[in-house]
Amino acid sequence: MVNKADKIYVAGHRGMVGSAIKRALEMNGFVNLICRTSAEINLMDQQMVAAFFKTEKPNYVFLTAAKVGGMQANDTYSADFLYENLMIQNNVIHNAYVHGVKKLCFLGSSCIYPKLAPQPIKEEHLLSGSLEPTNEAYAIAKIAGIKMCEMYRKQYGCDFISAMPCNLYGIGDNYHPENSHVFPAFIRKIHLAKCLDEGDEAELIRIWKREKKKYACKENADTLEGWLALSGITQTKINHQRSTKLTLWGSGMPCREFLFSDDVADACLFLMQNYSNPMPINVGSGSDQTLAELAAQMAELIAYKGKICWDGIHSDGTPRKLMDVSRLAGLGWTKKTHLNDGIMVAYQNFLSSG
Repeated sequence: MVNKADKIYVAGHRGMVGSAIKRALEMNGFVNLICRTSAEINLMDQQMVAAFFKTEKPNYVFLTAAKVGGMQANDTYSADFLYENLMIQNNVIHNAYVHGVKKLCFLGSSCIYPKLAPQPIKEEHLLSGSLEPTNEAYAIAKIAGIKMCEMYRKQYGCDFISAMPCNLYGIGDNYHPENSHVFPAFIRKIHLAKCLDEGDEAELIRIWKREKKKYACKENADTLEGWLALSGITQTKINHQRSTKLTLWGSGMPCREFLFSDDVADACLFLMQNYSNPMPINVGSGSDQTLAELAAQMAELIAYKGKICWDGIHSDGTPRKLMDVSRLAGLGWTKKTHLNDGIMVAYQNFLSSG
């Protein structure tokens, strides 16, 4: 992308990654951006997508639109995750070819790699072993998108690339009480536990009402106490002393790598201008930590002083997912946002989200 006036379509511009890419493009002086909401164009509708590409004729495409969610959502709605993501990818990638898009960047996920892949995970480990069962449907859809980009490059010479980010977080994340990823789920629960520990009932009621209005899910219990308990937050009082306990899922021992959404957006712009290869390329921070360490770090930054426990019942999922980012580093890109800074930005975003 050399010409700032090139027409660029950001598919999924309202999502966390898509909105970050849109911000990055605008900050870098790109002025001809195409964005459509899901109400304006249903990317699962083949005819609508074909008509859109025929009319708009974008030069470049960032494909970030996808149905996403945490482990529970992936496991519960596996058919939806597989079908919807396949349809979105097929329609956008195929029409990018048909209508002569110069370059397309497809956003995948680290879950494409085998559950027990060697660490750190290299791009060559794709399809070398079994997937994590709880997010298999989403992973298969993303693998299909990678292979579609690869085959359209092979058969038609399309400059379509695939970027595989690690676990992402940031502005515009999903804080759904049931279906969010681990990072926003921790932020939400730790904040609520802090409020209960400090006796800030007004803030608890504010978040409770916000979620009752925004989400139709079982977490929105009829009582404040029941709502907190469904999030693993309880309190006992002995001799007028409060003791707050937050119970998180699993053992806390899985290791995860996290990257701020504006960093992955910066990486995508960098790859659009510096990478052209059929092999997907990993995008990550290059370091990981246990979920127990992440929760403790968040608690310290958010100032929650109560207990954090682990239920040991829910599945841990993949034991470790650390990406080998040496190929991307070799091209000259590394992350910019320190995790502590990113946590606080995400926390403020949670507090102010509608």
